[in-house]
Amino acid sequence: MHDIRTIRDNPAAFDAALSRRGISPASSEILAIDEARRAAILAAETAQAEANKAAKEVGAAKGRGDETEFQRLRALVAEKKAEIGSLNEQAKAEDTRLTDLLMGIPNLPDDAVPDGDDEDDNVEIHRFGDVPNFAFDPLEHYDIPAIRPGMDFETAAKLSGSRFVLLSGAVARLHRALAQFMLDTHIEEHGLTETITPVLVREEMMYGTGQLPKFGDDSYQTTNGWWLIPTAEVTLTNIVNGLTLAEDNMPRRYVAHTQCFRSEAGSAGRDTSGMLRQHQFEKVEMVSITTPKDSAAEHQRMTKCAEAILEKLEIPYRTVILCTGDLGAGMRKTHDIEVWLPGQNMYREIASVSVAGDYQARRMNARYKPEAGGKPEFVHTLNGSGLAVGRTLIAVVENGQQEDGSVDLPSVLHPYLRGKTRITPDGALA
Repeated sequence: MHDIRTIRDNPAAFDAALSRRGISPASSEILAIDEARRAAILAAETAQAEANKAAKEVGAAKGRGDETEFQRLRALVAEKKAEIGSLNEQAKAEDTRLTDLLMGIPNLPDDAVPDGDDEDDNVEIHRFGDVPNFAFDPLEHYDIPAIRPGMDFETAAKLSGSRFVLLSGAVARLHRALAQFMLDTHIEEHGLTETITPVLVREEMMYGTGQLPKFGDDSYQTTNGWWLIPTAEVTLTNIVNGLTLAEDNMPRRYVAHTQCFRSEAGSAGRDTSGMLRQHQFEKVEMVSITTPKDSAAEHQRMTKCAEAILEKLEIPYRTVILCTGDLGAGMRKTHDIEVWLPGQNMYREIASVSVAGDYQARRMNARYKPEAGGKPEFVHTLNGSGLAVGRTLIAVVENGQQEDGSVDLPSVLHPYLRGKTRITPDGALA
């Protein structure tokens, strides 16, 4: 959510930032509602002062035996009370309108974010590894002989419908090993705190991180009002919902491995083959809570944490900074990490690492006390994939596929597989 004081102080800058996202100027509407709200508050305060003054004079009039003045003042007090009630209701209504409007407006892009219309305008900032050359035509993950026995879409469709998968045998074990490897790396090498969170949350938690009200169609809601998390960003970030932290207790760095659920309402017809885009998937998610002065450096650090996973797996990737047209609504700046998938002969997104600034913190009322003293300030929140487990599995098997249909597995995973180094053409670990 946006700071109304900042919009009041520089509406032109606010509108200019929105225009970079292709959004029409909004400051005039915002400030008109804000002015109506403040006018109602001021009028209520003035009426309250008049009512208080009249109430004090009622007793004096009665003491003087001035019945006419006594009755006039009593009527005035009653009139002012009614007026105050009406004005307070008006102020409350305008405040709700203002909050709803501010909550629906996307975050303002960082100055470093390039202008652009869509993903074609994203800017590459880093690349790792060489794209592999195969002596054969590489297959997509679901067609690799070693993988087919352990990746069952037909049974999953019988159980749950489209965009689900049932993993078994070597593929299931590889999936579990990847998640464990990611967690161990982030905890032991990157200093993140492992956290196990619920996957069902209250509605206000979805508001806190910006999934609601605008993107409710992308998530699932239960019949009793809980929401299934689209990512552990929701739970990890909302740990500080309503809290005021000590500056010397920051940054807070969390990591969680969870099930995630997305309706994929906005991706109809995209990636319908294989397990690249699923309604239910697993992800290792990172979240940092920092001070404003530290958030830019923390964004770089989190990006390196995500990149380190792919480097240990020896998988080629590139990192891009998203342009204004591709930037998520709640984020100020995002790095996408795109992994090379030989079966598709292209880079595909495997992680997003983003800084939200104080946008989520205002929605959550999450603050910190500066060590130097002064009023509490809003924290900055950051989140990032570290990584999406299923997409990493796809990258591992596609880059490790061999001409005989087997898959060679990265050496860093061998200890997690009891020394097994490959999946044979018939789907067994060996």
